[in-house]
Amino acid sequence: MPDTFSVPFQQVLDRITPHLPPYLRKIEPVHGRVRFEFAPFTGHEKQPVKPLSYYDDPRLNYVPESEDQAEHRIRTVARDVLDDLYQQASKRWQDAAYVAELRRVVRDAPERWRAYERETKALEAAYAYLRTAEAGREWPAAISRLVDAQDRTRAAADRFDERAADIADAQYRHLYADLGHTQALAEAGYPEAKDWHIGDGFGGYFRDGLTAKVDRLIEEQEQHLATVRRLSGTAH
Repeated sequence: MPDTFSVPFQQVLDRITPHLPPYLRKIEPVHGRVRFEFAPFTGHEKQPVKPLSYYDDPRLNYVPESEDQAEHRIRTVARDVLDDLYQQASKRWQDAAYVAELRRVVRDAPERWRAYERETKALEAAYAYLRTAEAGREWPAAISRLVDAQDRTRAAADRFDERAADIADAQYRHLYADLGHTQALAEAGYPEAKDWHIGDGFGGYFRDGLTAKVDRLIEEQEQHLATVRRLSGTAH
């Protein structure tokens, strides 16, 4: 839209008023552009689109400039304003729909993440203990406790992934929302989600989740223990 209107704004407003949506609270010209103020979207409404009346309005139909310069200008500006209005409204709605879906699918993910954190700390402690002299005196028992900690951590990761798969699917389907993943989760009421390991997913496909991360960690631990056994020449 140009820096200044080529036609009076009131004339534009008269043309577009029949097609303004009920969620529009304010419309006003500001520095050659039009500013819109919308009622908050919940995300559960239908996505904003231009009404059929817009396309059927004879006062908005295209008129060549060569045929009627004044009508060409006012109709062009009026259509641009309406296009901008519904585009902005759609963007606001997309963000709200993204947040609304996250509120629906996150459910008990925070509790499941905290359970995983508790188990992974226990795993770290069990693995670190193997480097102490005390561990050498009870090696089989220490290794058994490590295996138990690995199993519990993997189970906790798998439980979190059940929620993460739904979150990742929501992120994929709202890929073009203006809100980033972390911001959307924060607006949904989960600012702590910035620390979550979500993974990637869409349409039932899910990969690189928390379970895969734990599997890599367990593999690294077991490779390290195998190297210790080989270099120390022990049966540990």
